[in-house]
Amino acid sequence: MSELAELRARSRSAAWQALGTGIVLRVSDPAMLERARGAVERELAAVDLACSRFRADSELSRANRAEGRAVSVGPLLLEALEVALRAAALTDGDVDPTVGRALELAGYDRDFRELSPPTAQTTPPPPRSSLISASVRADWRAVAVDRARATVRVPAGMHLDLGASAKAWAADRAARAAADAGGCGVLVSVGGDIATCGPAPESGWRIRVTDDHRSDAAAEGQTISIRSGGIATSSTMARRWQHAGRTMHHIIDPATGAPVRASWRTVSVAAASATDANIATTAAIVRASAAPSWLAGLGLPARLLAWNGEITTVGGWPADRAEPAERRLAQ
Repeated sequence: MSELAELRARSRSAAWQALGTGIVLRVSDPAMLERARGAVERELAAVDLACSRFRADSELSRANRAEGRAVSVGPLLLEALEVALRAAALTDGDVDPTVGRALELAGYDRDFRELSPPTAQTTPPPPRSSLISASVRADWRAVAVDRARATVRVPAGMHLDLGASAKAWAADRAARAAADAGGCGVLVSVGGDIATCGPAPESGWRIRVTDDHRSDAAAEGQTISIRSGGIATSSTMARRWQHAGRTMHHIIDPATGAPVRASWRTVSVAAASATDANIATTAAIVRASAAPSWLAGLGLPARLLAWNGEITTVGGWPADRAEPAERRLAQ
């Protein structure tokens, strides 16, 4: 990349940490970058205070501690819960916000940055284990959301986790807020869940699809371009940690209460929003071999990467093409 091109790229983008993950903002008008960033930061701060499982002062934590009592919550958490319950309904429970206890028992009971990284001596998670099976099984239908009274009731012993939908939903909200604030086209990535709003650049928004959104442009993957909507990627490779001598990851199969085992390494989906794309990628990991036909039936472009490196695409997702290393480095 030339010095001029690099300077232009920097003037149109910003990156920082929030919600325990990496945030990327791109704008079509560099003069609006700071204004758009301010809007994104305010939106994500509000989402964190409403929806974080790791903040004792969040509304979600208060609902999880209520032991079956209905608690009053604000409009942001109400919307986040409705999105999560919609995801569960659309996927027949494969994307279930009531897997919070299962995640805690698998060791994911604090911010991901505080967990122990996996080592060569750790083993994959078992399909089912008393160590990581929740005493109360996941059941999204047991959660009561009353919008008229602005209350939510979580059954005693059950904990909500909104990680399977809230980051993508936050990206959608942040992209709209940034586009409104800057009056230009924007792209917002929250942990690799990507939302766009407003007019795209002439060549579209270029996106590098890899196992881990934290990877640099040299990582194995595919570069694609979108003009609207969202892209999400879910992976059993990226968000891993060591717990009780085993390697765990964050995608729980609600049927077992344990991290998914036999499935795809990474799934990427394009949809009308980051939220819908992320619902589809998470469900695809849980559905494993049944995922391609399910995604094709929905008409969603998707790229599914197997552990042996084989790639399956459906719904018109562009074919992978080999890219010279110097081109990958320039993205």
